Amino acid sequence: MRQIDIFDTTLRDGEQSPGVALNPAEKVQIARQLAKLGVNIIEAGFPISSPGDFEAVKQIAEEVRQVSVCALARTQAKDIERAWEAISKAESPRIHTFIATSPIHMRYKLKKSPEEVLEQAVAGVKLAKSKVSDIEFSAEDASRSDVDFLGRIFSSAIKAGATVLNIPDTVGYATPEEFAKFIYEVMERTEGIEKVKVSVHCHNDLGLAVANSLAAVQAGIHQLEGAINGIGERAGNAAIEELAMALNTRRDQYQVQTSINSKEIARTSQMVSRLTGMMIQPNKAIVGKNAFAHESGIHQDGVLKERSTYEIISPDSIGLDMDTIVLGKHSGRHAVRDRLTELGLEVDEKRLDEVFKEFKLLAERKKEVTSADLYSLVDTHTHDVPEITLDYLQVSSGTQIVPTSTLGLNYQDQRYDDAACGDGPVDAAYKAIDKILGIDHKLLRYALQAIDGGEDAQGEVTVSVQFDEHTVGGRGVSTDIIEASVKAYLQAVNRAFERGWISFKIGGI
Repeated sequence: MRQIDIFDTTLRDGEQSPGVALNPAEKVQIARQLAKLGVNIIEAGFPISSPGDFEAVKQIAEEVRQVSVCALARTQAKDIERAWEAISKAESPRIHTFIATSPIHMRYKLKKSPEEVLEQAVAGVKLAKSKVSDIEFSAEDASRSDVDFLGRIFSSAIKAGATVLNIPDTVGYATPEEFAKFIYEVMERTEGIEKVKVSVHCHNDLGLAVANSLAAVQAGIHQLEGAINGIGERAGNAAIEELAMALNTRRDQYQVQTSINSKEIARTSQMVSRLTGMMIQPNKAIVGKNAFAHESGIHQDGVLKERSTYEIISPDSIGLDMDTIVLGKHSGRHAVRDRLTELGLEVDEKRLDEVFKEFKLLAERKKEVTSADLYSLVDTHTHDVPEITLDYLQVSSGTQIVPTSTLGLNYQDQRYDDAACGDGPVDAAYKAIDKILGIDHKLLRYALQAIDGGEDAQGEVTVSVQFDEHTVGGRGVSTDIIEASVKAYLQAVNRAFERGWISFKIGGI
């Protein structure tokens, strides 16, 4: 069967989702899991965009093996030089360079003629080729570009050294039948097309990203681009897990195969959701919590008799253990370490000490510590920079009193205390934090859900917070929802501080 390469852009296009701000340690953690998932190429970031993004790409290139590591660059010399600097230590480096080709983009954004765009594209590909052998060239907004012009610019890119040509539906404008026909026409007009791989990158503005990508497979392309959970700009990208399972489940239809290890899908999806703070909608295909839930009596009866009556894929095929894995307060350090290993969570001895200490505290507060809890505990120890953390929290709230919060924050072995009133206990706690740090915020989104079942389940709070013009997400977990809310806000604060979006006015910070 024809092999389809999977190009994952979770760490580049996915991180461009509003409110997402991953630090280098979190990016490396996701990249390692993507390698376990079996993606062929990891687009690790856009190095020219910020020093933080450059460092993350560089770290991934140096540490993650058995996968191609790719850096994005415009067809400008400074972008390409910076991209190469970031990925030069990769086992299999790729530079992904792009320029817009649609009339609307060339006229209003680039303010260049088609000839100028073609000239810049060729120069960019040639420079990239002088650095590395594997070059992907993308025609941004290809689906709204002139077919003849795409044929010219792609033909020129091949002559300049491109090894992969990408046809993006950048604004999610295409429809499946139209997109397949469009790809045929572009390939027919491209000289040397048989020498390169053809890729597509589809956005989900009309909810057609996966459908368009699958139509492209039937048109004969060789690479699919997407992101875990479909995250990304605006309405997001084609979801990698949906693409992989569609091609696997309907192999009779598509007659292709991928290198994806489907048993790592659930774990990868959950990790990306936790670290980005972007919740997965319950009815999300493949990885939503309702994907294998059956409430209808007719459906339940059918599933009990034979699962395939209503399930075209099984939970275990994506690595989803429907039977909860539990540990208790009497479990030892060795048992916790073994369970972390089983779950694919790699921790060194120092981090294991921290995780085990938190595990013991959690085990005193709830009867059973589940695999979902363990994922959360590990996630709380992924930061490499000093953080502001919660020391203590006390709230007073009721129908006849004004909600009040008193709390203490720790930073570099110093504690800072204050109190505030608010419209509710969470609002009061957030205002107390703002008073201590001397900052202002606007809460754009607040969501609470249980991590797993049971009366003693931990609550998971995710928030999107705006500081001036910057939006950042945060996530907190605790058996106490007010504490979880504070932890979520503090994670957002720390991310904004790390990126230089806010500054504090306490203790000389």
